[in-house]
Amino acid sequence: MTRKPLRPLASILKARKDGESAEAIERANLRERHDEMQNKARVRAEGRLLVMSFLFLAAFGAVGTRMGAVAMTDATEPRRSYSASHIQAERADIVDRKGRILATNLETHALYAQPPHMIDKERVARELAAIFPDLDEDRLVKDFTGKRKFLWVKKKLSPEQKQAVHDIGDPGLQFGRREMRLYPNGQLAAHVLGGSTFGEEDVHAAELVGVAGVEKYFDEVLRDPANGGRALTLSLDLTVQDASERVLYGGMKLMNAKGASSVLMDVHTGEIISMVSLPDFDPNDRPRVLTEGNAGDSPLFNRSVQGLYELGSTFKIFTAAQSMDLGLANPSTLINTAGPLRWGKFKIRDFRNYGSELTVTKIIVKSSNIGTARMAQVIGAVRQQDFLGKLGFLKPTEVELVEAKGAQPLLPRNWSELSTMTISYGHGMSASPLHLAAGYAAIANGGTQVSPTILKRDRVQEGARVMSASSAAAARKMLRKVVSEGTASFGEVPGYAVGGKTGTADKPKERGGGYYEDKVIATFAAMFPAHAPKYVLIVSLDEPVETSGTEPRRTAGWTAVPVAAEMIARVAPLLGLRPQVEPAELADITLTSN
Repeated sequence: MTRKPLRPLASILKARKDGESAEAIERANLRERHDEMQNKARVRAEGRLLVMSFLFLAAFGAVGTRMGAVAMTDATEPRRSYSASHIQAERADIVDRKGRILATNLETHALYAQPPHMIDKERVARELAAIFPDLDEDRLVKDFTGKRKFLWVKKKLSPEQKQAVHDIGDPGLQFGRREMRLYPNGQLAAHVLGGSTFGEEDVHAAELVGVAGVEKYFDEVLRDPANGGRALTLSLDLTVQDASERVLYGGMKLMNAKGASSVLMDVHTGEIISMVSLPDFDPNDRPRVLTEGNAGDSPLFNRSVQGLYELGSTFKIFTAAQSMDLGLANPSTLINTAGPLRWGKFKIRDFRNYGSELTVTKIIVKSSNIGTARMAQVIGAVRQQDFLGKLGFLKPTEVELVEAKGAQPLLPRNWSELSTMTISYGHGMSASPLHLAAGYAAIANGGTQVSPTILKRDRVQEGARVMSASSAAAARKMLRKVVSEGTASFGEVPGYAVGGKTGTADKPKERGGGYYEDKVIATFAAMFPAHAPKYVLIVSLDEPVETSGTEPRRTAGWTAVPVAAEMIARVAPLLGLRPQVEPAELADITLTSN
């Protein structure tokens, strides 16, 4: 911008020529300049006022709109957070059906180091290694003397360890507040609980997140402050779980098995009262996942839920129940059991020669493969598949454990007539012990479908009917005779009428196909009391060998059945069941007179 001079030369010369004063010209020009500057300042001020007015109106409108929106929404509880951190570290407790603690939180501290603030790094490394034997002194020295400005030393400290570190007295060692997850019962119910670890963390707090079991399945629920810290109540009974684990562990060792599992379930509500998988682990010190070998051999593997096995002759009762429900047979119907039964190049044989024909009841009591396969031929592949689907054998169980989603039963690619025959006696199809428990519960409760649950329920499940009450009652009588007269005679428990079915299946090879000749999965599926069942118990042993005789015995009648009987004897009183005299059938009562 060009500014007009106060004393322009042309005007001055003209004024002198005319005899006028040059100062008057300068004053007039100065006044004109001041007027121009005032006009510009006024325009600038007016613009600023306009902008400020617009901004004020926008802010007032935004605040008013937000206030209106808040006034129209429902009131909610604000989320609590740490004053020094945004991390939500609180996690609700997990309790059993009677309110006893299974998982809770314990306040502790973590240890971290700031090497630039350390005075004597070598001494600190030496004394830390003495306090924590799992730390390597040379590695600590390398970390402390390197370029790192921060590193975690230990994520969990006991009060004694914290005091020992405090006594080192180095300003480069600092403590961070923590809430660690504590499982006060150690290994008890480890596979159900799963375990937890630290997620997002800083020096002030760390969040606890589930890594397996119910801890992971209900992770968001357990961490949600809106629940007010309300405990998650499971269906497990702590005392029954403890007794089951002790008996199963002893039975596994006694029968020289490499692994074992058991499921105890209420047949009316579907509640899992106890679930055991061995070997197990301590969720307070969860082991690492196997990176090589068979995942089923890991202590983290839940055999009751994830283990998919051919469950052998325990399936035979489903074939008998369906045959009776379809009106194709009754308990006394004679079935041809002459063998071997040929289908193409395949032969189906019985463990022993049971004669040319047996009743349906005797087929179950003596565990005839041939008789069961002949019943399955009449039923047909389509109806068999539909029936097993209603019992839950064609999809993963819906139990509230993350591991259950991956336990898809192994089914034949082509459900042929041969598949129908072999599946009828538990071969050619693999399912978990929990699947089997749900299937037996349907027979035990009178014929309605049951979905297993790990949560406490206060009411009976209203499942779909899968068989008639009369067919279920007839099947229960057969299972009772298996124990009183058949292959499960070691399953008798005085005062508690037990019904059940044994199953011994050859174990498939991990590679190359085929089956081992000397390795089996032995299973006993039981219900008690047999005349009015309340509970189903599944006991399965992996590669058992009973060696008290002259020859090794591997069948379920010698291995899984005695373990299950001991378990029933231990847990039945804990469940509130009193020993009773088994009611006899009216046809067996004879009136006499003196």
